[in-house]
Parts: sequence; structure tokens; C-alpha cells
Amino acid sequence: MQWMKLLRLHQWIKNFIVLLPLFFAGEIMVSNKLAHVVLAVLAFSLVASAVYVFNDWLDVEEDRKHPVKSKRPIASGQIGKGVALVVAGTCAFAGLMLAAWIQSTFLYILMGYLGLNICYTLGLKNIPVLDVSLVGLSFVARIFAGGAAGDVMISKWIVLLSFLLALFLALAKRRDDLLLFQSGGDVTRKVISGYNLSFISSAITLMGAVVVVAYIMYTVSPDVLQRTHEDYLYLTSGFVIIGILKYLQLTLVENKSGDPVKLLLRNAFMQLVVAGWLIASGIILYM
Repeated sequence: MQWMKLLRLHQWIKNFIVLLPLFFAGEIMVSNKLAHVVLAVLAFSLVASAVYVFNDWLDVEEDRKHPVKSKRPIASGQIGKGVALVVAGTCAFAGLMLAAWIQSTFLYILMGYLGLNICYTLGLKNIPVLDVSLVGLSFVARIFAGGAAGDVMISKWIVLLSFLLALFLALAKRRDDLLLFQSGGDVTRKVISGYNLSFISSAITLMGAVVVVAYIMYTVSPDVLQRTHEDYLYLTSGFVIIGILKYLQLTLVENKSGDPVKLLLRNAFMQLVVAGWLIASGIILYM
């Protein structure tokens, strides 16, 4: 079915962040909470897909100038704009109805995420620095959504980490757009005029360093130690350091930071780092 291509199903991997609050609270094995959070991931994914479709519908002319985005269903002409709007509306409605069934606070967070992303798509994405900051807030929304759906407390460190990591990834993506423009391509994002290579490279490096420091502080913070009763979570910092360094190498040396999700799905080294981090964290927290 052609309309399925509109949903960007591979991007749903981002929404597994919703599981993290329950995972780090040590309650991922509590069946009723896990069921609610898994459904929350689905609800978030449906609404996120609605945002992607709306964005593609609005940016169809700019996407046609991009070597990769021009192959998307609307930009390539595979799917009409009318059909795309119907798909977007259906996904948003289904996601919000599912959220209302799961938990009222989760519904409000998801509505806030939808409103934020509509404003982003309508124009806020064209304001330098604010554009990547709003991407960061979208990731923070996923963390709060996971906490609400799973009925668990959220550490301030995990909120900060999700925001900082999202900034890091968004800046790396902007660098890819800037390199495309500088190589003689058309302007595919208006916001690119507010950036240059020196600023973005410096900002990415800064964010990478801050993410590492924030993660280490999270693993040794008194509230986390008191809640998890584990003194060894800091050992997982090695995976985070290696992962950030590898992503910096891919971004600054190989210029491969266009889509973080596709990069993760295609890079075995990054997959091993993420898997190692998850396994090590699981062993420390649960065994």
C-alpha cells in the first residue's frame, strides 16, 4: 500500500524512548505498566507519523529539490496531497484516541507534542537555534509521556539528557543540509542561511561533551542511586563515550549525519554500542 510509505515507519524507532523512564525506574518487568507504555509508544508513533505527513505535504516544493527527500511519496507524485491529508488526520485521531484510553496526562502531553510540531512545521523551524531546540523539546515530551503512561517518577537528569542528545543529533543533521547546499545543491531548508560550518561543528562538539558529562553525573547522582540501589550504573558511561565519539567521527569525518535513524540501522558499530549499553544497563538494574 503506497500510503504506508507516508508514515516513515523506520522513524518509529525514536519513540522507543518512551520506554526509557520505565526501564530506568527498574519496573520494565511489571506487566501492566509495560503494556501501557508499549501502547503509548504506538500512540506516539501514530501522532508522529501524522506530523511527518503534514510536514511533507507543506514542504513538497522544497523536498523536490533534495536528492533524498525528492523520493518521498508526495514529492515524487506517488501520492496526492489530498490523500496525504486524510492519512495525517486519521493517524492523529487514532493516536489521540488511544492516548485518551491509556491515561489523561499522557493525552495532554501528546496533544502538546502535536501542537508544538504543527507550530514547528508552520514556521518555527525557519528560526536558527530555535529549530533544533524544538526538536530537543520533542524528545523531552517522549520522556514525560513515558513517565505518565508508566506511572513512574522521572529523574531530572534523564530529561536533560534527552534534550541534550536531541540537540546533538539535530545539529548533526543541519550540518548535512549545510554541506549539501555548499556542494552546489538548492536550499532545502530556509534555516540553513542562519548557520555556517564553523558554528555547527563547534556546537556539535560542545553538545557531545555535555551529553557525556551529564550522563556520568546522572549515573552517580544521589537520587538515582537511592532509587535504583545500584552503584555500578556509571560503568555504562563507556558505551556512551564511545557512541558519541563514533557519531562525531561519522559526522565530522565521513559527513554521514543526514538521518540519525537510518545511520543507526545501517551502521553495525553503532548498533553494537547501543546494544551493549542496553544489555549492560539491564544487567546492572535488574540482575
